[in-house]
Amino acid sequence: MIIIIKSNIVRTILTGLSFVCMTLANVCQAGEVALIIDDMGNTRADEKAFNLPAQVTFAILPHTPYSKEFSQRSDIQGREVMLHMPMESLAGTYPGPGTITSSMVPQLITQKLQSALTDIPNAVGINNHMGSKLTQLTLPMETTMSFLKQHGLYFVDSRTTRYSRAEKIAHENGVVSWHRNVFIDHTLNESDMQRQFDRLMRIAQRYKRAVGIGHPHPKTLRFLQQRLPLLERAGIKLIPVSDLFSGKAASYLLAKQKDSPQPSSISVSQVPEPGAISTTGTQ
Repeated sequence: MIIIIKSNIVRTILTGLSFVCMTLANVCQAGEVALIIDDMGNTRADEKAFNLPAQVTFAILPHTPYSKEFSQRSDIQGREVMLHMPMESLAGTYPGPGTITSSMVPQLITQKLQSALTDIPNAVGINNHMGSKLTQLTLPMETTMSFLKQHGLYFVDSRTTRYSRAEKIAHENGVVSWHRNVFIDHTLNESDMQRQFDRLMRIAQRYKRAVGIGHPHPKTLRFLQQRLPLLERAGIKLIPVSDLFSGKAASYLLAKQKDSPQPSSISVSQVPEPGAISTTGTQ
């Protein structure tokens, strides 16, 4: 009788522990957020972004005063680097050195991409800087994705226009890809940034993964240093962008390094966003 009672007690305790462990696991798996800091490399002041956690990915503009230095410093920190590729905008604003435009033939687009990658050789992916015009056009995007597949790079669509075809064309060309869910600092008003940050967390909790983009403005960096700890408290894991692909991007890059054939097709489903796609306007 005593043995039965003890056995029941042990069983009850084990059941309770199992429930607690499952609950904690569910909390820990509430979602993942990849945060990208765009526009790195123009000014020395941008280096303050290096105070952010190493899981934050830097998108560095090519051929800028600090592009090489920042890419090397990122390597030292073990921080993931993307090429923030300037692309033609509808507004006609100059995106910066090495811009890809709609008037370029495929060979010239490829040369621009190669030159940018030579400037930032440790980039493992790219996203578009501006590009509200170029990302709508099939031929430039086909050429871009062909280059990315050849070099084993992933693509993140910054979604500077709701009419972007870039992610769709990436999928069609077997390039691992994702898209921006939220711009953190469309305005530098703290209450606006808080709303965007909260939205990023909600998307991650609902759809398990979300991508946010910010910029190296002093106000943005201060805001993120204060708010990023909230992710962990909410059970949301901060990850480098390549972790979005559940190991597929790592395999893709490994294949490149070993000079083995690239995977024939790698596609990642787009995370749905609540309501209409939010953009920063035409860029």
